[in-house]
Formats: sequence, structure tokens, C-alpha cells
Amino acid sequence: MDRRKFFRNGSLAGISFSSLQLSGLGGRGSTGTDGDSPAAEFPLMEATIDELQQKMQSGEYSSQSITKLYLKRIQAVDKKGATLNAVLELNPDALAIAASMDAERKAGKVRGPLHGIPVLIKDNINSGDKMQTTAGSLALEGHKAAKDAFIVGKLREAGAVLLGKTNLSEWANFRSTRSTSGWSSRGGQTRNPYLLDRNPSGSSAGSGSAVSANLCVVAIGTETNGSVVSPSSINGIVGIKPTVGLLSRSGIIPISATQDTAGPMARTVKDAALLLGALAGVDAQDAVTQESQGKSSKDYSSFFDLNGLKGKRIGIEKAALTGHEGIVALFQDAIAALKAQGATVIEIELQKLLTDPGSVEVTILQYEFKAGLNHYLADAGAPVRSLADVIAFNKQNEKRAMPYFKQETLEKSEARGGLDSPEYTDALKKLLTTRTIIDDLLKQNQLDAIAAPTSGPACCIDLIAGDYRTGGSFSGPAAMAGYPHITVPMGLVLGLPVGLSLMGTSYTEGELIRMAYAYEQASKKRVPPGLVNAANL
Repeated sequence: MDRRKFFRNGSLAGISFSSLQLSGLGGRGSTGTDGDSPAAEFPLMEATIDELQQKMQSGEYSSQSITKLYLKRIQAVDKKGATLNAVLELNPDALAIAASMDAERKAGKVRGPLHGIPVLIKDNINSGDKMQTTAGSLALEGHKAAKDAFIVGKLREAGAVLLGKTNLSEWANFRSTRSTSGWSSRGGQTRNPYLLDRNPSGSSAGSGSAVSANLCVVAIGTETNGSVVSPSSINGIVGIKPTVGLLSRSGIIPISATQDTAGPMARTVKDAALLLGALAGVDAQDAVTQESQGKSSKDYSSFFDLNGLKGKRIGIEKAALTGHEGIVALFQDAIAALKAQGATVIEIELQKLLTDPGSVEVTILQYEFKAGLNHYLADAGAPVRSLADVIAFNKQNEKRAMPYFKQETLEKSEARGGLDSPEYTDALKKLLTTRTIIDDLLKQNQLDAIAAPTSGPACCIDLIAGDYRTGGSFSGPAAMAGYPHITVPMGLVLGLPVGLSLMGTSYTEGELIRMAYAYEQASKKRVPPGLVNAANL
């Protein structure tokens, strides 16, 4: 989750660590195109799901050969010299899975668009295999889940190749008020592929960095507040944070029963939507998914409409029309593109209506994190069995587990009572008014969506003071309401990506995909990263 939305405001002086050799950060190669890092020669550069399916259908490639190419790419770009450090662990069964998918294809069975496609998942999502599930925490090191998370089961059913697990901001960025996004005690620091001294954002840092740098086709992240859309925006890719209830959360290390959801991350809207459809489903172990019956789709392909913006009414967040000149210029260009594609834009002030919801959200998340994590750990078979155990482990192993920032967020959560506390129930009622505010604004202005810059460009990696922000964040409203939110590349500010957000009311993923696809195809703002070291600029 992007706890910076409500823990931190303003801007601190960033410190570049591109030339330092810090424990947990490590040295980095200068670029992704020199020596043994064959970025320019990678044959699957910017490949889409459709393109890979065509190559497998024609016999040019197999799932095995594609998987081998991505494994080689990860070794060259991500692991050798720890250039990106996005992939925490590779799946030793990946090639065997690919071989079985090839055998099925040869026998005439193709399960769907993800058949034989390599996918990375975030390391807070259970996989019932040889890989660990740790949320990046040394306290959970060695933990192997007994069974797949529901969405991982859906991934396997779709025929995808589970390639490995990505690094993340430890405990999904819910450990400290001054944490550095993309850093975990188990995995170290993930880097931004556009400029290697820059932060990839979090908490789905590894998923965002990996997809952007072509270490996989698509990946899965998770979000409580910003953790899919922010790293997608900052790494120049597409991210979809679905309605809470569209995707099951069972088997995912939790923060919040109210706000948590997994979400697809990809280089194109189409690929993200294909992954979203494969993951959706009602799960008896996650009651909120019952609400998605009749509202979700297994196939979003009907929404890939080049004219998807024609006749749409889009609310433009007025607060985003002022601020950092580079971000404002990109937003103005995006507004012009929306209009050129037939949309009507109306200035609105959503953020002004949401008066100081941050403290309410913090209260809810701390209560729900304690309850949810204790429930997850109670029968997980992990080295620790409760939040209190995690806190004690970190204190006993402070030099390794907490070298840069501490665990005050964990400790504040542990101090909370149960979910029957009046403080919690009162806060929850206040937070859920966010839905009414958004729905009333959409209805009063007859809007199909609300648009704003997703976030500013990436900050520097700063292990002393933690994250800082250039420009605002638009993750909060959709996160607190549990509503869908899509980010699409909007352009670059001095070489660093910024995304355009589109959000709507519950279960409007299809229409948001329609509009996002039309904007993406008309603007074509995705620019592959150069894996540049700031010391070489």
C-alpha cells in the first residue's frame, strides 16, 4: 500500500545512492545494455500476450523457449550485478509447467489467452509450491504456503507459467512511517528501470519494475492504497486496481479487509485486462467476492474499443491543473487527447470533498492489519505465529531486519483492540462515506469516470529519510471506496514516467478499460526504460 498518502506530505531532499555500496542495497551496473545485459538484442522486447500466442501457434516459439528467454533476461538484467533487483525468487518448476503447456497445445488444447505465458507474482501471494511467501520479511523467511492463493489457482487454470516472485516494500509498506518503497529485509532494494537511483514506488515495486523492464509479460501486484497504480505509473506501465470483491484475497498476506485487492500490471491495457479476466471469480473463502456475481467478466475483450471515449463524460480533477509544471503539461496534453477522441471533460473537485480521511483510514488499517495478519499466521506454518511474534523477531534481529527504518506501524497496530472496538466501527462508518461522495459526484455531473495524474515522477532512493513526493497522488479516493482505478502511461517528465488515472464507481472495470484502451491507442505514451545509471548522465 502507498502509506505515504496519509503518513507523509510535502517534499524532502532526496539523496542519490547510485554510487554507494550499502547493505541491502548493493552495487549496480551502469546500464542495461552493456556487457552481458543484452537489452537491445532481447527478442521478446515489448512483446504482448497476443504476439506470444501467435508465435507459439505458428511454432516459432514454444512456452518453454519463451520461458527460457525470460529467465535469461532476468539473469542478465535483474540479477547480474543486481541492476534492478525486482525478482526475489524464481520458480524451479517454471520450465516443467511450460513443457506441460506445450504438450497440451500439441494435443490441440489451448486454455485461453494466458496459455503458456510467463507471469510473475508479488511475494505476499501464496503459491503452494517450492517458492517462499514472505512479504519480503526476514521474520517469514523459509515459509512455504501449503496451497495456492485462490488467484494463483486461477492463474494455473488459465495455463499461465508461474515464473517467480517479485520483491516488494516489506509488509506491503505497512511497517514504518519513513520506509523506503521497494526495500525489504529479505530482498533488499528494487530500483526504477528508467533511472537506477530512482525509487520504483511500492508496495508492488518488483512487479512494476519487472514488467517495465521486460522481465516478464505481465505480473500481479496487490493494493491497499496505491500499491498497484503508483508503481505502475512510476514505472511507465498499465495497472488495474479492481473493485474490492472482483478478485479473491484468500491466500494473500493481508493488510485490510476493507481495501485490499490484487491487480494486474502490464505494458498494455489489453494485456492487463486479459489477466484481470483470468483472475476474477467467486471464492467461498472470501465472502466479499459474492458481491461480484453478475458484475464481473471472464473476458474483457469486448471493451477493446478504439472509439471508447466517444460520447463519454469525464471529470477532470481541478487540483491537478496546478502544481509541478511538467506534470501539469502532461495532464493538459492528456485532456486534449480525451477531447480529440470525443470525450467531454468537466472540471470537478473530488479531493476537496474528501476532507481529511487519512487519519480515519490509518485507524481502520491498523485494526484490520492486526486481525488479518494474526488470522493468516495462526495456521500458516510460518516461523512466526502472530504480529507480536513478528515485532519480537525484528527487535531480536534489528541489525538485519531494521537497518534503515523501524517498525512503529507494526507496533501501533499491535496496540489496537479487536474489530468490535467502537473506535474501529465508528472509523469504518466515516470511511465508507467516501463511496457516497464519489457516487453523488458522478451522478450529479453525469460522469463516466474521473481523471487525474496518478502520481508524480519517481523520487530518489533515500534510505535515510524515506520516500518523498514530487506532485500529488490520486490513489486515495478509489482505494478508500473500494472502487476500480486504472492507470495508463501519460508521458515522461525529464525521462521519468507519469500515469493518467481513470476511476469510477464499483464494478465499472469494463467501461474504464474501454476508455483507457482508447486513450492508450490514441496517445501511445509508453516508452521502454533505458536502465540508466544517474552517475552516467
